[in-house]
Amino acid sequence: MTNVLLLGAGTIGRMIAMLLTQSGDYKVRIGDTDTEALSRLQKKLGVETVVVDAANAEQLASAMQGMQAVMSALTFSLNPSVAKAALAAGISYFDLTEDVETTAAVRALAQQAKPGQIFMPQCGLAPGFVGIVANHLARRFDSLDSLMLRVGALPEFPTNSLKYNLTWSTDGLINEYCNPCDVIHQGQRQDVWPLEGLEHLSIDGVEYEAFSTSGGLGTLCETYQGQVRELNYKTVRYIGHRDRMLFLLDELRLREKRGLLKEILENALPRTLQDVVIVFCTATGMRDGQRVQLWDARKVYHEEHGDEVWSAIQITTAAGICAVMDLHFGGQLPTSGFVRQEQVEFPAFLANRFGKHYVASNVKSGG
Repeated sequence: MTNVLLLGAGTIGRMIAMLLTQSGDYKVRIGDTDTEALSRLQKKLGVETVVVDAANAEQLASAMQGMQAVMSALTFSLNPSVAKAALAAGISYFDLTEDVETTAAVRALAQQAKPGQIFMPQCGLAPGFVGIVANHLARRFDSLDSLMLRVGALPEFPTNSLKYNLTWSTDGLINEYCNPCDVIHQGQRQDVWPLEGLEHLSIDGVEYEAFSTSGGLGTLCETYQGQVRELNYKTVRYIGHRDRMLFLLDELRLREKRGLLKEILENALPRTLQDVVIVFCTATGMRDGQRVQLWDARKVYHEEHGDEVWSAIQITTAAGICAVMDLHFGGQLPTSGFVRQEQVEFPAFLANRFGKHYVASNVKSGG
């Protein structure tokens, strides 16, 4: 039995806890400041719970005693302190952050990792799974020209003018929409503005738009710098969403008032569990003397289990972090230090008991 500390008892944390406990191989201790959320999980799953303030080093150290790994499903701003505590405790660290600066802080700590201790941020959907897919496609060419990643978590049936419902972290959403986006353009690594580069695409007969957002590439630009002409990541939304967000962010200047923007979005947009996750990656390059394009496209839908609904973003995010941690303890990842998503073998991920959620009965895929 592997002992794991899970920090965060929210939407994604609940799904992670369920996947790990149902596997039968993980003993999960869940930490949060929300005592009601902890009580619900304790009753539902029978897991050990502990009240932990992730900003308190002493509380983190206490919660990590006897653990072999810590998984953070917290907001990105708390992750550096969790990673620092993990380093001191000598346990491996996994998180779901999309924040570039947070990842840099975790990476710096990883330089001091002990043998057998890894630090692996960005383990969700994007960054996360999408980087594993992209790397798999890229390695199938003699020379790579372009790598395009498109990902969206959307309400299955939008009803408001934004054509969007909250499905995950509002802080993370605002980060993606407001921070610079790392890309490779014409062979040069550079930053572009979020919400730029608007394009339209059609998947299964449904029209979507896509535009640049921050963080989705993880470390791919660093990995493929000097090897690719074009590499970029864009978020998929229903047509019309981008223009309305530009009105909020630029004309109303809410980009400068992120706290107010968060309050508006959380008060105005309902949450939904009836969602769909779209993953569409294309790679172009030369193979056997010919110019070839390869692609991987997936739609993951929410699932109903009795009176409970698991959202697609819950499934994909939780499956991502659970799978890579499982691969780590199975000896299928580098054994110490900082680990990138592109160091995960795609076939091994899909064959994993948690990774199989990306090929389950609620997934439409091709490629």
